[in-house]
Amino acid sequence: MSADAFSALSLSLRVAVLATAINAAVGIPLAYVLARRRFRGRAVVDLLVTLPLVLPPTVTGYYLIVLLGRRGWLGAPLYEATGWTIAFTWYAAVIAATVMALPLLVRTARAAIESVDRDLEKAAYTLGRSEWRTALEVTLPLARNGILAGLVLAFARALGEFGATLMLAGNIPGRTTTVPLAIYTAVQTGESGAALALVGILTGLSCVVLVAAGRLGARAT
Repeated sequence: MSADAFSALSLSLRVAVLATAINAAVGIPLAYVLARRRFRGRAVVDLLVTLPLVLPPTVTGYYLIVLLGRRGWLGAPLYEATGWTIAFTWYAAVIAATVMALPLLVRTARAAIESVDRDLEKAAYTLGRSEWRTALEVTLPLARNGILAGLVLAFARALGEFGATLMLAGNIPGRTTTVPLAIYTAVQTGESGAALALVGILTGLSCVVLVAAGRLGARAT
């Protein structure tokens, strides 16, 4: 494996791990709220979370540029204050992967939480447990396998993210080039051997992830 290919693989794994960790911190509580709470604007939150799943990745990437680019709604004040922009850095790749993978985790975790018997939660309430303690001690442990399946799928989605990453992070060799971007570059430049090697690695990782997610999903049902 060439140095560039190894760099792309290392960056992809780093991005996928960080994106999955962020999704776990944000997505699991969000999935619980959507599954167990009724509040004004719930449908809007659900829509915004699910939207990256159905929009073309380049469209999601464009929205991220509008939000976080040097002239974006949040990016412009950040650039004016610090002289630093998140666009075209590897942090941008993490954000793009996080946004694109979040719907898979939230939808899978939400389904797992909704499958938990509410009577078990009510029994915990009668024993003096608060709602959040019940969630931590009863609901989430019972939904564990489904949540883990969602995390595995989110990791796979983050690992294979292309369109939004290209829009927000660019394709800078050694800095923002992930495996999907490296495959695209290799095909464009006629480096079929490098492309084939990277495709094989990504396919193998995806197969492992799908098998793991399938087993966890089966245990959750």
